[in-house]
Amino acid sequence: MCNHFRNLPEALATVESWREYVSHFRYDDPPEEVYPKRQAVVVRATDEGNVAETMHWGFPWVTKGKRPGTTKKMNTTNVRNLKSPLFRGIINSPENRCLVPFTEFAEPKPKAGREEVWFTVTEAEISAFAGIWRPDKVVGNVFAFLTCEPNPLVKPIHPKAMPVVLEPDDYDRWLSGEDAASFQQPFPSQLMAIVD
Repeated sequence: MCNHFRNLPEALATVESWREYVSHFRYDDPPEEVYPKRQAVVVRATDEGNVAETMHWGFPWVTKGKRPGTTKKMNTTNVRNLKSPLFRGIINSPENRCLVPFTEFAEPKPKAGREEVWFTVTEAEISAFAGIWRPDKVVGNVFAFLTCEPNPLVKPIHPKAMPVVLEPDDYDRWLSGEDAASFQQPFPSQLMAIVD
């Protein structure tokens, strides 16, 4: 499960394709290294156009603790089960769709402690995960992104899942609220590379 990615917010404003795609930039120095419960840049459609702004990574929720009468705070960063109560009310709503720009994402290296393997989309300075977002009363706007079966490049490192990476031609389709399940396909491995 991807719990670390890199985001170069300044690139959004300078790479020609994103500068044309995003009409408003509303953020101040978000981190380049993005971890759960931290801020990251996301892009969502508004009446003003496509807006890039920061949100908290992860949907917070509370579950029962191990001992009777206790609770445990959780933070869900990835969406695999589209029927989960956390997501099913908003997953196909255009108002709750977003793009999560990234330059590289990491998966933990098997049996290597905290060591990670980094992946990128070749021939693209910026790519985007298929994300969803919602307001939260405690931490503000929050987001998570879809995952799917891993492709042959990612599978040896993380056999369970990889993020749903969108083709640029699919950005508007995703934001328009088309069926989320139709996007849960692994990105072509021949269009990706492992970062040295």
